[in-house]
Amino acid sequence: YEDVRIDGHVVSEAIIVVCGVDEYGKRDVLAVEPMAEESLESYKSVFYRLKGRGLPTPKLIISDANKGLVSVVKHCFPGASWQRCKVHFMRNILAHIPQKQKKSFASELKSIWLAPDDKVARERANALMAKYESRYPQAIKCLEDGLEDSLVFYSYPDLDKRKISSGNMIERLNREIRRRTSVIGIFPHESSYVRLVTAYLMEYSEDWSSSRAYIKEESMSALLSKEVA
Repeated sequence: YEDVRIDGHVVSEAIIVVCGVDEYGKRDVLAVEPMAEESLESYKSVFYRLKGRGLPTPKLIISDANKGLVSVVKHCFPGASWQRCKVHFMRNILAHIPQKQKKSFASELKSIWLAPDDKVARERANALMAKYESRYPQAIKCLEDGLEDSLVFYSYPDLDKRKISSGNMIERLNREIRRRTSVIGIFPHESSYVRLVTAYLMEYSEDWSSSRAYIKEESMSALLSKEVA
């Protein structure tokens, strides 16, 4: 969110950025849209415009657990898998852990998503829950409730687990966007806000198009060939 002057008033406005990976494993920016608020209708309009431009249903969608966003994703793209970003999920869990214990608990927690497969991941999660259930009940409840959504990436063994288990790609973009927009203070109008963010993302998109694939093309081909078969 940044401060933008609209109709003589300074309001806080967001921009939603949607990125994707194509069948060749290349990244691209799919949408840059201003949002006065993160509402169901705002998300729907963004995704409907993407579909109108010809975006097929993605195989996998990665985001945090924003309830409005997740419900709209499932509504607009039935058949797509949804992966809960493990990084955001770990932050949600660690919010219930006392500061002095966060580091040691985080180390054990992280091991769940470093497991070689979902079976081992669940075993590690169950062991952690049994160990800490009485000491940190809220954290364990959070882990238990969201665990399965955070393990969806294991259903795609051909793809790089590190790159499909979290939204780190978009998070890096967001940090860079904030770094550039924060120096402005108050944007004189919405179009100036959108222009600055779009110009920056165009630079990134050009770099992505000329750089090596984010996910190996042969891995994407293996995934798609299985679905065709």
